[in-house]
Amino acid sequence: MPVSTPPPGPAAQPHFLSLPDLAARPAGGSVVWANDDLFAERENLINPAPAEFRPATFGHKGQIYDGWETRRRRGAGADAYDSAIVRLGVPGIVRGVVVDTAWFTGNYPPQISVEAAHFTGYPAVNELLEKTDWTTLVERVDVNGDTRNPFKVDSPSRWTHVRLSIYPDGGVARFRVHGEGLLDPEFAENVTLDLAALENGGRITACSNMFYSSPNNLLLPGTARTMGEGWETSRRRDTGNDWVQVHLASQGVLNAAEIDTSYFVGNAPGSARLSGRDGDGGWFELLPITELLPDTRHRFLIDSDRPVTDARLDIYPDGGMARLRLFGSLTEAGLQTVRHKWETSA
Repeated sequence: MPVSTPPPGPAAQPHFLSLPDLAARPAGGSVVWANDDLFAERENLINPAPAEFRPATFGHKGQIYDGWETRRRRGAGADAYDSAIVRLGVPGIVRGVVVDTAWFTGNYPPQISVEAAHFTGYPAVNELLEKTDWTTLVERVDVNGDTRNPFKVDSPSRWTHVRLSIYPDGGVARFRVHGEGLLDPEFAENVTLDLAALENGGRITACSNMFYSSPNNLLLPGTARTMGEGWETSRRRDTGNDWVQVHLASQGVLNAAEIDTSYFVGNAPGSARLSGRDGDGGWFELLPITELLPDTRHRFLIDSDRPVTDARLDIYPDGGMARLRLFGSLTEAGLQTVRHKWETSA
């Protein structure tokens, strides 16, 4: 049975918070069902932006909250609860969740629980409600109001759907599901893929600076709509440069890269360099230092047949970009690794 842990103290920062939010709308997540959202819509749970509060913004149902809020239960027993089901943007291993009750002070739920399930295909809502064996990720536990309540999850299985339950009712601003995406091997054989993409199992493993925004944004699907949906560093006042490191979906051979500076007009890097390595081997050059333009999707061919498992993008000297795409195909060893991960997480 997966074991949950209580929220850490104020100074603690759980490691799982560095992993991407698999439930976020930009990652492809969707709130497919909730039993009640009379006061505030369930879709707010997976908004990537922090929750906002504007005092005295009343609608015909009351104060408008940037979150999910249910009506007050009357005459309900001790086991009464409300719940919402989130379809993750990509099947993945959940390492931790955050139940954020920002701005909910007198109307937050005193307790929550989190469960998960795995489906193949695209189940209808009635199938989720009537034919699902839910597995507990976070046991029923107390939470605080106006607080980011983090919980570590210890489960090696892959999941496609997560259910958040609140006891007995109330409001939650945001629900974050941090983890690692898994690539379905059926979609990996003899196919050119973006091996860095979150939806294919790519993930950020190191970064020099993330002052303005997270490097996880680089690997999201689709194109960025604003500068805030990319990765941006603070301004360097030394002779160094910033960089980000990506662990690819599995071992593969790259043949093209896309370095997208869309919406970065006065703060795009002046140039960039791409390197790769295989396992713990040394770094080697895939793309030499190349000048970049602001607000531009740059596409480059990569002339290398050396397998890589990790890539590093150096930007000079600092700045921001919207997306990083690394196209290629898996090696036979890489495909076997993908199959093994998929099978052992079933």
